Amino acid sequence: MKKVKNRALSVLLLVAFIIAGMGFYIVRYTIYGGQWASAAFNRTVYDRGVLSAGTLTDRNGVVLADAGDGTRIFAESADTRRATLHVTGDAAGNIGTGALTAFARELMGYNIITGAYSRTGAGKMVAHTIDSRLNVEAYRAMDGRRGAVMVMNYETGEILCMYSGPAYDPADPPVIIEEDPAYEGVFINRAISASYTPGSTFKLLTAAAAIENINDISERVFQCDGALETARGTVTCPGAHGSLMFAEALTVSCNIVFGGIALELGADTLARYAEMYGLSERVSVGGIMTAKGNFDKGEPNTADLAWSGIGQYNNAVCPAAMLRFAGAIANGGRAVDMSLIKRTGVSMITPAPQRGIMNGKTADELGSMMNAGFPQSESGSFPNLIMHAKSGTAQVGGDRAPHAWFTGYITNEGYPLAFVVVVENAGGGAAVAGPIANRVLQAAVSN
Repeated sequence: MKKVKNRALSVLLLVAFIIAGMGFYIVRYTIYGGQWASAAFNRTVYDRGVLSAGTLTDRNGVVLADAGDGTRIFAESADTRRATLHVTGDAAGNIGTGALTAFARELMGYNIITGAYSRTGAGKMVAHTIDSRLNVEAYRAMDGRRGAVMVMNYETGEILCMYSGPAYDPADPPVIIEEDPAYEGVFINRAISASYTPGSTFKLLTAAAAIENINDISERVFQCDGALETARGTVTCPGAHGSLMFAEALTVSCNIVFGGIALELGADTLARYAEMYGLSERVSVGGIMTAKGNFDKGEPNTADLAWSGIGQYNNAVCPAAMLRFAGAIANGGRAVDMSLIKRTGVSMITPAPQRGIMNGKTADELGSMMNAGFPQSESGSFPNLIMHAKSGTAQVGGDRAPHAWFTGYITNEGYPLAFVVVVENAGGGAAVAGPIANRVLQAAVSN
């Protein structure tokens, strides 16, 4: 009887171990099954390392990449192929943020029941949120320069344009020599995976922090004589603006006013706002995490602290994070989750996930200040666009030209669009990045 009892206990323990093992596997499969299925060693959907299932289109049905006989067939137009390189990815998988890698499980039609298997083996059709036409405009406007261009619907979070340069034709990839400056960092999606000194675009954050922490900021009269002396170092301004109010200081981008405001707010406050607004953090773009920004705290009453409030010192911001911030200002302080796969079915009629990162009144006041320098007209730099924007000319040291920034949003009826443009080592933000933003936005509103 004792033997039977012992054997029964052994069997029960064995069954318990089997159940526990199965449970462990099921949990792991549920969490990581998609990663296992989309790994390049899965010969069900990969042929010699190339994903052989699924079709990627833009939001309007333009085919960006299709499965071929052990290869990838890219868009018909060479300009479209180059313009959407970092959106689509390449056959070799060099661009990790491209859809062929980042959305491999969606393209292969993975689900938890059948895995990567499908009866036809053709995979799924996945519609990207981008409008390839806008990417082509960005590609042509950048004219071979390094940098990034992004446009987003700030109400839905859909990314309508995401261009990174330099680029190449994925259907005819060049032999890239590491020392060749024409292809420096070509595999990096600069819109998502790079961070830059933000220059005066960071004054939007400093302005928002001032609105919420300095009671009389809107009524103050400031004085700019071209220089601000601190306990350690001097802050300079390109010109002596004389007497000016807070809103005017943002319009003319006065370093002296915003350097002084930064000293008054203090490093802790600025760092807290940088984190709260996502400018010093990683943020998600369709599930892809961006490069991290940076905000170093300068010592009290020093030029370092003043320069940090101006967007210099050791500040760094990812273009996608700046886009999210601009979109939140436009959207009454609510940052909408950014997406890269077009919504279908029920998801099209449900609100996009969002969270408040800024007080609504602060967003409204800041938006009005951003609009003050861009009166709407049928001519000028931004014809027929209701523009709320801030430029930035970010000094990067040495004998290198500054990075050119331009970010903000438009409020034209039916076109709730936020944007960001960064052009590396190109000069003035308004002069260089502004026309690129205008060209892409004009194409967007001409639908």
